[in-house]
Amino acid sequence: MTCAPKTSFIAGNFPKRQEVAVNRTELVDAVAASTDLEKRQAEKAVSAVIETVITQTRGGNRVSVFGFGTFNPTSRAARTGRNPQTGAPVKIAASKSVRFSPAAAFKSALNSKAAAKKAVSSVKKVAKKAAPAKKAVAAKKAPAKKAAKSAKKK
Repeated sequence: MTCAPKTSFIAGNFPKRQEVAVNRTELVDAVAASTDLEKRQAEKAVSAVIETVITQTRGGNRVSVFGFGTFNPTSRAARTGRNPQTGAPVKIAASKSVRFSPAAAFKSALNSKAAAKKAVSSVKKVAKKAAPAKKAVAAKKAPAKKAAKSAKKK
């Protein structure tokens, strides 16, 4: 029998969140299991997606994966910083990076179970549509009545 230590919120012993990283092998296993592909084929598919994202962002292109998010390349110019201990100026080289913005479906899937089901179904519906959606004509807004009344009083 194992004895787990009791957590008391009063004492400040909050339960710690365990971070579980999904490595590439686990991702390949998950893809293979969900798509009925062999492990080698799943590994090639995962590698192809990652390589394509890296290659396109390296070239300065934005990569959008529908229902997942957008990888946006960024660059930072060379600049002069300061050493916090001595205060001496330090040259910082220019660098490139990437920012990831999750899609709305991804965000809603993270925030609630009901919204996750809705998001997945909406992603499937949009993906099934072959024809592009027509843009709705924006309705003209009427001037605000309060603003008109206050202008008349002055």
